[in-house]
Amino acid sequence: MFLNGLTEITLPLKNPVLQFSLILFIILFVPFFLKRLRIPSLISLIIAGAVAGPHGLNLMLRDSSIILFGTVGLLYIMFLAGLEIDVADFKKNSGKSILFGLYTFLISQLLGFFVALYVLGFSLLSSVLIGSIFASHTLIVYPVVSRLGIAKDKAVNIAVGGTMITDTLALLVLAVVAGSSSGELTGAFWIRLLIGITIFSLIVLLLFPFIARWFFKRFDDSVLQYLFVLGMVFFAAFLAEVAGVEAIIGAFLGGLSLNRLIPHTSALMNRIRFAGDAIFIPFFLIGVGMLIDFRAFFKDAETIKVALVITIAATVAKYFSAWITQKIYGFSLDQRRLIFGLISAHAAVALATVLIGYNSITGYTLDGDPVRLLDKSVLNGTILFILVTCTLASIVGEKGAQNIAFAELADEASSPDVHAAPERILIPMNDVKTVDELVNLGITIKSPKNRDGLFALHVADSTNPGGAVEKHAEKLLEKAVITAASTDNDLTGVFRYDTSV
Repeated sequence: MFLNGLTEITLPLKNPVLQFSLILFIILFVPFFLKRLRIPSLISLIIAGAVAGPHGLNLMLRDSSIILFGTVGLLYIMFLAGLEIDVADFKKNSGKSILFGLYTFLISQLLGFFVALYVLGFSLLSSVLIGSIFASHTLIVYPVVSRLGIAKDKAVNIAVGGTMITDTLALLVLAVVAGSSSGELTGAFWIRLLIGITIFSLIVLLLFPFIARWFFKRFDDSVLQYLFVLGMVFFAAFLAEVAGVEAIIGAFLGGLSLNRLIPHTSALMNRIRFAGDAIFIPFFLIGVGMLIDFRAFFKDAETIKVALVITIAATVAKYFSAWITQKIYGFSLDQRRLIFGLISAHAAVALATVLIGYNSITGYTLDGDPVRLLDKSVLNGTILFILVTCTLASIVGEKGAQNIAFAELADEASSPDVHAAPERILIPMNDVKTVDELVNLGITIKSPKNRDGLFALHVADSTNPGGAVEKHAEKLLEKAVITAASTDNDLTGVFRYDTSV
């Protein structure tokens, strides 16, 4: 039977168990080995997807399961961006984020339009659509920012806030061009879009926090809380689509609406980050890699020309936006690198735009061939464009993020209280029902850098010693250790008898 099972294994793999196992091994081993070649983990997964995908070794197809998990991963990135952003700084810098988003969009949109119209020779509508590909970007570097603990940096705040502006405007351009090419661009279209966006924003930003606060007060089970958050975020993404905008905008606003209700050092936040970093985000990166067809780049010279032109022009536009931001707000070189890394990667929105343009048929030739809004050379060129921009963004953005994180560590090491006594938090406990709340309170008030300064103390009556008392203490302290471990913190349990009575 074993040999029969082996003979049934053909490429691409059809067995879902074997497929999932292969993907997990890719997520586990590929970044580890390619890191030795100084290839960022984000790019290593994209490369792995290209090699294992239908255009490489054909180990797997980009089927519905890959698309599903990839969509979840993209929405997860936007959700984390909204969840981890410092709301106080976001409000304080909202004007700067809006300004940043507006001029970043305009620079990229205009440059993309003129390059497509005068250099590549595309039509007016096609050039506008290529401009929207330039203007949009994907926060593919954000997981690195989150992992290094610099999500509260001012440059990150402005770039993440501006992303919502640029992507919303780029997707609006996409909707306008698609509607214009199909003849649906009427006054009713604009009224429906405005009403839809208004209702969607009010529901997510006002109603979602109210519902979440009610749920968290009544349900303290960690699994239920995680599933609730996940459900709310994807429902927000669905509402965004109903309103006429892209789902990533809904995911970002969903994270923003839950921001104040999920402490950054809580067990729930730890589970959210863990699931994204371990499964969902890697699936998205592998799925992007599976789109890459290296053979197409050598079959058509027009594809190479389009890819080179749009890659160079879009990179120049994003670099110019990052440079302007550095000069206006007095940012450092590393902050400029970080901003460029965050805004220069093009993935999901660019792919969605080019696919819609490719599927939009504006007429037919005399031979009966369809005339598409964006032809096949743009489709294949955009895939190469995605690979190059994601690679460049990862390398530059990760360098800037690491330097900022190292600088923060150096500042902490040189601070006056560096030789002060280490932070220690003592958590007294007696009731099993309150252990989780007490430990989570201790984790919330401690320093983020303090991983082993938590101590759980249970004091028992020395006049009534015995096995039952010690078993109760063991149960309390074991639960406390497990609760702390779920947030990647070490907790030491201490049991004492009260000898004063």
